[in-house]
Amino acid sequence: MDNLTITRAGINEAEILTNLSVTTFRDAFTAGNRQEDMDKYIAGEMNIVKLTDELSDRENIFFIARYDAIPIGYAKLRATKVPGELSGNKAIELERLYVLQAYQSKKYGDAIMNHCMEYAIAQNYDTIWLGVWEHNHGANRFYSRYGFELFGDHVFMLGNDPQRDVLMKKAL
Repeated sequence: MDNLTITRAGINEAEILTNLSVTTFRDAFTAGNRQEDMDKYIAGEMNIVKLTDELSDRENIFFIARYDAIPIGYAKLRATKVPGELSGNKAIELERLYVLQAYQSKKYGDAIMNHCMEYAIAQNYDTIWLGVWEHNHGANRFYSRYGFELFGDHVFMLGNDPQRDVLMKKAL
């Protein structure tokens, strides 16, 4: 872990985030989904214009993880959207957490997760929550290991395919 750094992303890093987003999303979900749904989602959600806009929004916080200065993963926290089940909490969403395949199983996802939780605690959030595809068993195990527990579900549109995301939360 000595060669790993995690820093808050600036607007000038939109291209890096775009490349990481597309690569990690395709690696994670191509096998279980139709190509046209993947292409439609990526074209609309993971392009330089969209990510530049997201980086410009003060309610979005992006972190980039670098190993030996090479971008290997990222996370996005979002403070604007809170499900009704969490009303009354000061909650922040872990909207994305991805690591390039070549760097998975090396605990870099753990380092990014810990960084996000430390940030949320420092900002006085009392709950961190996320949505994860019900069929992403590896991610579900990862979040459960951190003490996230189920509290609901919602529909995630991947292209034209309505999918079920389970909602998970963790008290901070």
